[in-house]
Amino acid sequence: AATLWIRVTGTIGEVEDTAEEQLSPEQVDEARRRVMKRVDELADALIEASHAIHGHPELGYEEHFAHDLLTRLISEAGLDVSGGAYGLDTAFEARAGTTGPVLAVLCEYDALPGIGHACGHNIIAAAGAGAGLGAAVVAEELGGRVRILGTPAEEGGGGKVRMIEEGAFEGVDAAVMVHPADADLAMMSSLAVQQVQVSYTGLAAHAAAAPEEGLNALDGAVLGYVNVAALRQHIGPDERLHGIFTDAGRKANIVPEAASALWYARSPSLAGLERLKVRLLRALEAGADAAGCGFEHRWVEPIYEEIVDSIPLLERYVANAATLGRDVVPPGEQRVVASTDLGNVSKVVPAIHPMIKAAPTGTPIHTAEFAEYAVSPDGDRAVLEGAKAMALTIVDCWSDPRILVEAKAGFEDGDVRGPKQ
Repeated sequence: AATLWIRVTGTIGEVEDTAEEQLSPEQVDEARRRVMKRVDELADALIEASHAIHGHPELGYEEHFAHDLLTRLISEAGLDVSGGAYGLDTAFEARAGTTGPVLAVLCEYDALPGIGHACGHNIIAAAGAGAGLGAAVVAEELGGRVRILGTPAEEGGGGKVRMIEEGAFEGVDAAVMVHPADADLAMMSSLAVQQVQVSYTGLAAHAAAAPEEGLNALDGAVLGYVNVAALRQHIGPDERLHGIFTDAGRKANIVPEAASALWYARSPSLAGLERLKVRLLRALEAGADAAGCGFEHRWVEPIYEEIVDSIPLLERYVANAATLGRDVVPPGEQRVVASTDLGNVSKVVPAIHPMIKAAPTGTPIHTAEFAEYAVSPDGDRAVLEGAKAMALTIVDCWSDPRILVEAKAGFEDGDVRGPKQ
């Protein structure tokens, strides 16, 4: 006899095993074909959106062009969309389906200062919109719901954290997104991160006529930097400390009375981050002590937590990507190390953040070279195949209730072992 999938009704785990609720494999296959067809129908619009966002880079919370473009695209494709969602001017939300499990597809679209979309958020935005619109065409018949969430300011602004606080993920059963990279990876090597702004206060003096009357705030900042450089020898291999000077004085013949810097501390876990932050601050403050300067610091909120990937969801994504010709690399064989506010989402609902190949192997993200590939044929392919792989994963979750049941159980257990091979 043919295998029958059962649909979830209500919350995760409430499975109604009745003949009326059963879906045949043929029905599921047909739903998958319709999803793929819908993404193909939208292909030109999705790629055009990706290129347009890339050509108008906007920093976090300033993404008005991207917000307007994406909400217009989604509306014209047939979904009601709310702009300025959850109290954020550049966030948005669109919904489809009336009952059943809720899958959220996340879009990012902020750029980096100076190098634009060197992280490929234009690809994330277009692929997320395509996945949500693709899944929407079968939501009612499969008994599921989808939300397309536009999440601003990933590059340090914590847009997803603010949206969590405003209730954007209430009632969501799982969240999916893809991020471009130089390889197809099941997961990112995620680090928890927090920034700290530090300032040094000295005393101005003429650097040639009376240097002895000054206290050099820049010396304090430089000595703090040197202390951190020494500290780097004695931290974990997956921990990171890096920073820049944001104020180093005004003129070389004036002893700098003020200096400042911005530092990042990263660790594989939130607990490790809390310990590392203490060591970083001591090293920076010691520079001020040595220079005889005042010292102040401000931890920048929010903290980005590490990602806890949902293994059942990842397994379905990997399988669906394989049907599109993408061989997803298992965890540990190749790495992209970074931090994201998707980590915070993954502590609230089961979530995945696979990396999709959009550039030649060895092309690092956050570089001008990667920005070029974000609108290349490989980047365009990542938009469409990322949309399809996510949409098919959503169909799997709606048509086979075991996936979300297992995802919920793994979420509660903190199962982060990686996809089965």
